[in-house]
Amino acid sequence: MNLKQHPVIVAAFILGVFSVAGTGLVSTVYRHTEPLIEANERATLLHSIESLVPPEAFDNDPLADAIEIADPLLGTRQAVPVYRARKSGQPVTAVLSPFAPDGYNGPIRLLVAIRYDGSLAGVRVLSHKETPGLGDPIDENKSDWIHRFAGLSLLDPPEPRWGVKKDGGDFDQFTGATITPRAVVKAVRRTLQFFRDHREILFAPAPQQEDAP
Repeated sequence: MNLKQHPVIVAAFILGVFSVAGTGLVSTVYRHTEPLIEANERATLLHSIESLVPPEAFDNDPLADAIEIADPLLGTRQAVPVYRARKSGQPVTAVLSPFAPDGYNGPIRLLVAIRYDGSLAGVRVLSHKETPGLGDPIDENKSDWIHRFAGLSLLDPPEPRWGVKKDGGDFDQFTGATITPRAVVKAVRRTLQFFRDHREILFAPAPQQEDAP
């Protein structure tokens, strides 16, 4: 067969070669960079935890001492991770990753650190799609509003005042944006309620893995 008379076949052959080569290259690059990506994600998460729980406050590895919990109070039907910080084997702080499902543009993922006594070590926003300039002050890089939670508990302020000021609560809303802060305040309150009702379960030692025969 004279290929010069079948340019479409030649083009398809060349395209196929490049497609196979490209797929192989992407696969190789991903295989080699995957451990690096996972290490970076782990370092970023540990940095976020340590921004809420000072490293000197615990002596275990919270990322290794983690469990997954599913409960409607945590804003999703899916299980969310709970990282446990301990010192000399004693519980210090549980860091939960619940969702605020009522965000203006979708769920807002949080990191909520609660000390063993039920007080908040702090709250951070891990991800959100809120409107820039209106709802994004929940991001600590945009304002210090999220720092307001540190030290609070279900007793301070009392539960009925866990809302934005527009709703009669203690927390500021943003100019032109009430839905976003309302969703975050509600999610933090519900996470505190979950912690109050399940504290001992949250800090129970993880079951030991049996050695493979």
